[in-house]
Amino acid sequence: MKIKVINQSRHPLPEYQTSLSAGLDLRANLEAPVSLKPLQRVLIPTGLFLELPEGFEAQIRPRSGLAYKHGITVLNSPGTIDADYRGEVKVLLVNLSEEEFIVQDGERVAQMIVARHETIRWEETVELSETERGAGGYGSTGKH
Repeated sequence: MKIKVINQSRHPLPEYQTSLSAGLDLRANLEAPVSLKPLQRVLIPTGLFLELPEGFEAQIRPRSGLAYKHGITVLNSPGTIDADYRGEVKVLLVNLSEEEFIVQDGERVAQMIVARHETIRWEETVELSETERGAGGYGSTGKH
């Protein structure tokens, strides 16, 4: 699949880190390092602008290494970039650790996965089909 992209950053286009990776690593495009204090959130620019095809979205997800090593994650995970959005891709990071974290220019801050999605039409009804689970909610299929 080809995706049109404008790269206004100082960095190369996002790449897959291995041949079987699902996500492309997004890099911070910063004029100066950004301090992220505990429980603080900040929008990190990437300098990328996308044109996704109809029926697709880009999902912005945390990087496991940043989450595990530093407590840094994507707050609205996964963030969604819709096919009609033409603004800059930005990543909403939050620091869930007890220590300040400094985001450096060029740092890999998130992953992006492009995925197909369906557009639904509602079909109103007065009853739903029966299933083994039924209306069982949180924890209803686990051990008792």
